[in-house]
Amino acid sequence: MLNGFPGPNRRRVLMMGGAALAAAGAGAYMFYPREIRASGPVKFDKELAIPPLEKGRMVAGERVFDLSIRNGSTVFFEGIRTETMGINADYLAPVLRLRVGEKTRFNVTNTLDEPSTLHWHGFHLPAAADGGPHQTINPGETWSPGFTITGKAATMWFHSHMMHKTAQQVWAGLAGMVIIDDDEADALDLPREYGVDDIPVVLQDRRFTPEGQMPYILDMPSRMHGMIGNFPMVNGTIGGVFGARTTLVRLRLLNGSNASIYNLRFSDGRSFALIATDGGLLPAPVRTRGLRLAPGERAEIVVDMSDGRTARLINRGGGGAGTGGGMMGGGGMMGGMGQGTPDLTFFEIRPRKRMRSSPPLPEKLADLPVPDAGQAVRTRRFQLEMGMMGAGFSINGRPMDMNVINEVVKAGETEIWEVTATGMLAHPFHVHNTQFRILDRNGQPPSPVEAGLKDTVLVHPGELVRILVRFDTYRDDRLPYMYHCHILEHEDAGMMGQFTVV
Repeated sequence: MLNGFPGPNRRRVLMMGGAALAAAGAGAYMFYPREIRASGPVKFDKELAIPPLEKGRMVAGERVFDLSIRNGSTVFFEGIRTETMGINADYLAPVLRLRVGEKTRFNVTNTLDEPSTLHWHGFHLPAAADGGPHQTINPGETWSPGFTITGKAATMWFHSHMMHKTAQQVWAGLAGMVIIDDDEADALDLPREYGVDDIPVVLQDRRFTPEGQMPYILDMPSRMHGMIGNFPMVNGTIGGVFGARTTLVRLRLLNGSNASIYNLRFSDGRSFALIATDGGLLPAPVRTRGLRLAPGERAEIVVDMSDGRTARLINRGGGGAGTGGGMMGGGGMMGGMGQGTPDLTFFEIRPRKRMRSSPPLPEKLADLPVPDAGQAVRTRRFQLEMGMMGAGFSINGRPMDMNVINEVVKAGETEIWEVTATGMLAHPFHVHNTQFRILDRNGQPPSPVEAGLKDTVLVHPGELVRILVRFDTYRDDRLPYMYHCHILEHEDAGMMGQFTVV
C-alpha cells in the first residue's frame, strides 16, 4: 500500500475463489477515480472536517431538532463533485448534543424522492419513536418522534433503517453522531471541548467510479461480505489532518461503515486509553495499543500527544466481514488484529508547536455493577445464518418478515440471549432499545474492553456469545423493535428479526 491508497484486500480475494477473482479484476476500475489514479497516493493535507455541533432549541420544555433528509454533492477529491445524501448537510449530519433527563423531539422531513427512516441507534425509547422500518417517512412528509433521554452519557448515532435499502442509504451518507451528556460524566476531568480536545470520528470506507462517483452497486462478493471500499475516510474527509492543541485528545470513534470490521491502532504503536464503549463510560480507563470496532460499535479513546510526534490512526490488516478478525477468531474488541492484508490510514493527528497541558485522566470513571446471570428468568437463542456465496440470510432459520413478530419479551424481566453464527463470516449483532452486558464468549468472561454497556457485539463463526438484556419502561404489543446483523447488506437480505415488549 502507498500511504492511504491501498490495493485489493488479499484475504477477501483468497476467500472469493478463482471465478470471483476474475470478476474482481474486471471490476477493479471502480476503486480509483481517474484523477486520483493519475496523481498517485492520497496526500494527508486536508484539514479534518469537524461536523457542526447542533444543540437544538427549547420549545415548551422540549429540546427540538429540525432535521432534513436530503440529496447533496460532496467534494471528496479536488475538482470532483460526488452525488451524496445527508441530514442537514450534503454528506452525513451535524453532531447532535443531548442530555439525560431532557424531553427531546426530532422533526424529520424527507426531501428525497424515495422513502426513508431515521433510527436512533443505542437509545432506550418507545417503539413508535425507534425509527426502524415500521416508521417510514415518505417523500415530503415530516416525522416527529419525541421521548425523554435516558441512560448514561455516551456516544450514540442515528442512521437510515429503511427496509431493504438501509445499506444503500447509509452508503450515500444518511448517518450522524449523537453526544449525550449527564451530571456524572460532567463531574469528571475529561477532555470535553468539542472540536478542540473532544473530536467526533466517523470511520467509513468508500469506493468510486472513474468519474469520482460512489454508486451503490452490489456484486456477488458485496452481497456476501457487504459493501467494502478502499478509500478510508473520517467525517467524510479523505486524507484528513487534525491539529492537536492539547496534550490529551479524546476521540469518539464510530464505525459507520456498511460492513468493514476495523482493527484500529496508531502507526507508531503508541498506547491509548479506552474510556467508553457503546453505552457509556467504563469503570476505569483501559490502556491498550489496539482496538477492534465492528459496524455500529462506538468507542471513546484518549490519546496522549505530549511527545510532539504525528500519530496516524490506521486499520491494521484491511477490513471487511470475514477479515480483520471475522475469520480469525479471538475474543473481544482487542482480538484478531488482522494478518497479511493492507493497512488503511484514516487520518493524522499533528501536534501544534504550542499545546495546552491537559489534566491527567481520572483513575475511576463510572460505577457499573457486575452483570449477574442469576437475575435472568429465561434464555433465548439466536443463530445467525447465511448460505453459500451470500445466499439465504436469516436468524433461527427465518428471514426478516415485516408481518412476523419473532419474539415477545416482558418488560422489567432480565433475560440471557445466546447468539451464535454459522458459515464463514463474523456478524455484529445489534439489539434495539437496550444497552446489554456481555456475560461471556465460549464460556470465557469478556475482556475489560467489553465489560461496559453495549448494544452491538461481534460474533465469530462457531462462537457462542451470551448477553444479559433487559427492557424497561416502554410497552407496546403492536409495534416491534429489531435485532439484526449490523453488516447492512446482511440486514437488508434478511438477517433481522422483530420483538415486542409487553
